[in-house]
Formats: sequence, structure tokens, C-alpha cells
Amino acid sequence: MSEQTLEKISDLVSRARKAGADAADAVFISGTALGAGVRNGVTEELERSETTDLGLRVFTGQKTAIVSTTTLDPARFDGLITQALAMARMLPDDQYTGLSPQALTGTFTQNTLDLTDTAEPDANALLARARAGEEAALAVAGVTNSAGSSASFGRTDVMLVTSEGFAGRYARTRHSTSVCVLAGKESGMQRDYDHHSTVYLADLDDAATLGRNAGHNAVARLNPIRPRTGKYPVVFHPRIASSFLGHLVGAISGSAIARGTSFLKDKMGQQIFAADITITDDPTRPRGLRSRPFDGEAVQGKPLTLVENGVLQNWLLDTRSARHLGLTGNGRAARGASGQPAPAPSNLAFQPGSVTPEALMADIKEGIFVTEMMGSSLNGLTGDYSRGASGFMIRNGQIAEAAEEFTLAGNLLEIFASMILADDLQFRFGTDAPTLRVDALSLAGA
Repeated sequence: MSEQTLEKISDLVSRARKAGADAADAVFISGTALGAGVRNGVTEELERSETTDLGLRVFTGQKTAIVSTTTLDPARFDGLITQALAMARMLPDDQYTGLSPQALTGTFTQNTLDLTDTAEPDANALLARARAGEEAALAVAGVTNSAGSSASFGRTDVMLVTSEGFAGRYARTRHSTSVCVLAGKESGMQRDYDHHSTVYLADLDDAATLGRNAGHNAVARLNPIRPRTGKYPVVFHPRIASSFLGHLVGAISGSAIARGTSFLKDKMGQQIFAADITITDDPTRPRGLRSRPFDGEAVQGKPLTLVENGVLQNWLLDTRSARHLGLTGNGRAARGASGQPAPAPSNLAFQPGSVTPEALMADIKEGIFVTEMMGSSLNGLTGDYSRGASGFMIRNGQIAEAAEEFTLAGNLLEIFASMILADDLQFRFGTDAPTLRVDALSLAGA
């Protein structure tokens, strides 16, 4: 079926060229998703879905348009092409549009990144995993209710064809387990969770372990205090620390730099982090959650260092933003069936530091250990930052009582410059960070 599908998409692109497009490409994304969820032992969710999306992009002169459909019916191709060309002719010129000059050519059908698990679990296996996670969580002393436990499997197939001679496909699978429970009673209840996703089922954390983690996390949050307003050293749990990479990505996206709407627009080649901090983006990591052999413009995936020894080295660039900036694209184009390519990372990560999390907070007499954040106020032009948070107090270098209902604020330039990283990096989310410490934050609390 894959070979036949690729041939159909190639035929669509060929027909678009014959109909008058100067260039064209087409992306086809199909997905299968299975999910099971339970709450207090009762099945709340059991579903399977299959989706298909086809997007055709045509270029006429300096104009471009995209049309999409959910069917792969060659009988409808001529109508799709006619619609796309008519739309393109009505749109204004875009001097930066066009296919990537760095795009691969030839046929690419070998998945060399180990991204597909051959095992597809059935509904019973997913339900058993969800129940195992919930039962382990509910067995933790102090846990009083379940907020739900789920297990899922998904497979995504991506095919891309360009009029410049590229035809490629790859697939990715994902197994996930998530457990969320409540501890305490009435107004004193607290919620927490644990979750894990992997390409291969064999790499997935045991559901019971995730459940116990969720239960202990929730119980630990009981009887929180509200910290006093002030300035504290703040340590971020890895599941929260990765959010700073998200803020960085937004600021170094080629589209934001081209628009001049980033507080980092003038910082290329400058020191923005401490000298021991390096940040990489690697689409070639075997079994990586966001690995890909080529991007949404058929550019081969290659590792990229965004920050080296604290110095900003690269923007995230698709072809359009690269042309706008007078630069060369670096294969960071993400794309769906119905939208234009846009800059986006793949497997994004801090490189780990050299101290343990315990050593990172050992000298803190009074501080905050953040395990959850909510809301966000971020000024992309200035880097001013404010988020609600909860977690625990740090007293004399040790994690102490729970804390909640406070807001952290600062400026990302100061936050980045003051970061210290621990050595506990794990690749769990696709955007990954170790425990990190920031001393440039103000806290608004009691």
C-alpha cells in the first residue's frame, strides 16, 4: 500500500506541473490511534481512529497556495489542482516563496532511525496497562481518588513528493501511559501525575511505577503553604525545566527573527547563557520521539547546535525565513497537510551539567523547587516573563513542605544568563532538560 500511495502522490505532483504550476509538492499524512482510559476501575475511554490528510502546494511565479483534502482519490486530483492554481493566481507575490534548493532528490523509503515498533497493542492490553497504573497509584497511602489513567498507541506515516524529483516516506510509532490521581479531601485535595511516551513499547516505563510516582507526588503536595513575596533561588524539576527551551525556540524561530518580533533578534553570536551551557537539536536520534529523516521541505535531517558554550549559534530556519534573512535553511521546516512549512525543532535538549540535583540546591538556605507551572505571560519583544507555579520550599539545601499559589517573574535574558544545569538529563519528552537552577526570579506570593 505504501508504494502505491507514494505513486499516487507522485502522479498528483506531476499532473500539477502539467496543468501549469512552475513547481509543486504534496504531503500525505496518515495516522492510526488507539486509546484506553479508566477511572476508579471503570472504563471511561476505548477508541480507535484512523485519519488521512493530503496537502498539495503549487507555485506560479512568486505566488503559492495550498489545498488539502482527507481523501486520496485520483479521480479528484484534477479538481484539487485547478482549485490550487486558481487560489495561487489570486494571491499577492511572495518574493521568499519556493521549494528548498537543499531538498533531497531520488526515492527515500528506508527508515534508518528505528522509529517504528512492529507491535501494535490491542484494546485489552491498553486497558490492562491503564488499570495497572491506576491501581498502583490508588494503593499509595493518602491517595483518595483517581483523575484518570490512560494508555495509548499511535502510528503516523508521512509521505512527501516534490516536483524537483524527491519521493520519500517514513513512519513513527508512539506508546504512552499517563496516570493522574488526587490526594487529601475536600478543599485540601491535591493532584499530580506521571507519564511516559516512547517509540518502542519495550522502552516504556512500567505502568505500576508511573502510578506509584503519581501517587507519591500527589501526597507530597498536601498541606501547602504560600511563600512570602521576595526573590529566591528557584530550582525547576526536569518536566518543567524543558519549558525554557520552548521559550528559546519561540525567540530563535526564523519567522520571528525575520519579523523583528524577538528579544533575541540582535543576539546572534553573543553570549546569552553561561559558558558551560550547550543546546542541541537532533532529528537523527535513533528512537527519538521527534526524529525524522527529512523535514517538511525534503531537506535531510542533521544535528544542529543552537547554543554552544553559552553563545547563540543558529536560528531555526525553514526555506522561506532563511531567504528573508539572506541565509541558508537548516532543515527545520515542520509541516502539516493544510499549512505552509514553518520553523520548528525536532529532538531539542540542553546538554547535561556536571553536578547532581542535590548539589545544585545544597547551598540554598531558602528557595523554591518548582514541579508544576500554569498560565504564561511572555513578551516576545522584551523577554519579560511571568508564570504561576507550585512545588516545594527548599530549606537548608533540602526539599521541604509543599508550596502553591505563587507567581514567578523575571526577564528571559537574565534567566538564561543565570541558569545552572544538573547532570540528570533524560530523553523523555522530545524537548528535554535536566534539573536547572535560576537565581534571577522574583516571587509574588503571600
